[in-house]
Amino acid sequence: METVEAAKDHHAYNARITPFVVISCAVAASGGILFGYDLGISGGVTSMDPFLEKFFPAVHANMSGAGAHASNYCKFDSQLLTAFTSSLYIAGFFSSLCASPVTQALGRRASMLLGGAFFTAGAILGGLAADVYMLILGRVLLGVGLGFTNQSVPLYLSEMAPPQHRGAINNAFDLFVGLGVLSANLVNYGVNKLHVNWGWRLSLSAALLPAAVLSLGALFLPDTPNSVLLRRLHNSNSSPEDSARILLQKIRGTADVEAELQDMLAAASSASTKSTSSILARKFRPQLVMAVLIPFFKQMTGINVVGFYAPVIFRTIGLSESFSLLSAVLTGVISTAFIAVGMLIVDRVGRRVLFVVGGVLMLATHVVVGGVLWTQLKDHGAMDSGYAYWVLGSICVYVAGFGVSWGPLGWLVPSEIFTLEVRSTGQSVVVAVGMAGAAVMGQTLLAMLCRMRAGVFFFFAGWLAVMTAFVVALVPETKGVPIERMEVVWRGHWFWRKMVVEEEKEAR
Repeated sequence: METVEAAKDHHAYNARITPFVVISCAVAASGGILFGYDLGISGGVTSMDPFLEKFFPAVHANMSGAGAHASNYCKFDSQLLTAFTSSLYIAGFFSSLCASPVTQALGRRASMLLGGAFFTAGAILGGLAADVYMLILGRVLLGVGLGFTNQSVPLYLSEMAPPQHRGAINNAFDLFVGLGVLSANLVNYGVNKLHVNWGWRLSLSAALLPAAVLSLGALFLPDTPNSVLLRRLHNSNSSPEDSARILLQKIRGTADVEAELQDMLAAASSASTKSTSSILARKFRPQLVMAVLIPFFKQMTGINVVGFYAPVIFRTIGLSESFSLLSAVLTGVISTAFIAVGMLIVDRVGRRVLFVVGGVLMLATHVVVGGVLWTQLKDHGAMDSGYAYWVLGSICVYVAGFGVSWGPLGWLVPSEIFTLEVRSTGQSVVVAVGMAGAAVMGQTLLAMLCRMRAGVFFFFAGWLAVMTAFVVALVPETKGVPIERMEVVWRGHWFWRKMVVEEEKEAR
């Protein structure tokens, strides 16, 4: 039986990082900017007085003190306001289910093109919104774009990358997510300084720029050799093996690609005889569990507190509108920096170590923030500025932990563990679960903050303890394993091998 180390050594491919791979992956990963920009922009605009006054006057009244003595924890508790946030993820959930057959039949590039087109339409509609319904419709179009790009981009990056650098290249997606969040925070801070009532329109419509980069760039991207083989294998009018070989030689920067090509060809031949329902087979049970639990746990880290509502939280604890937006910029800088750190070390230290280190850091900061709010922030009146800075500092540590762990690894690990026959379907499951979780959290988080007060941070700390234990016990290490040889990690795992080996015995 082949071992993980044997898969790394015996099947090592003659591959290197080429300018062609760097440029192609950078264009594809720009889809992450769109995702990150929308994460950051929604929290910023919902803390802007002109935006709240126009679309959510009841919330604005609470913030300005004209409301009926709303608690500090309840000033932003509005189902209509949370619908503005969660509508994007509800749309993303349904579109991700549609994205799988498109990605499978038309290729990864086609899904990226569709995603960019929907993003463009959503950004235009949001910037021109005349009422809250037009505003939410724009969010729905952005959500459809998210479903397609988040399904196709991580697959594209994992399939284009050499095995020994797959972690760093795939983490580029989350680096671009971080850059998108940072860009959104900078835009929000800048338009706030303009002191105009329409600044939020600039914030929402600025998503047009990254949408155009992805849409135009995807026109010139090649598809992955894996996708070429899968789609053309039984087309008698073409020679997919020759086409894939030429493309692979260009990607890897060498003529010696036969070992990798044969692994791809074997995977494509097997995949061409299977339906998407194959993912329910017993031998894929470990991967399916990861595809469901990793994105679910990622949402339960509490990243929504920071990603959606950081400026809102900062205003809740007594910071000014301008300083709240500036604080969101600071957390964006730190998050992006630590995502970059993760890129540099993920293929050296491995996935499991980063999962655990990040989980411990985030757990500790949730406990600190919850403790400070529990003792210092009452229902009315602002928190002492010294304690407010303690909260800000703790959130900076939190985003650093998330940036090296569950942020990028939540995309990387699910995208690399599936065999080609179910890879597109598996990624759709990952995106759908992530979108569903984000929608639920986006719709309920402000209500949770209102009812649980500081206890909401202890709630997320408890989940972080659970997911860290899950990683230690059940997540195998995948660094350096070729993507088409990934089945060896399940055969060698103390728990999952029972399912995989028994299924293979029954198949014989």
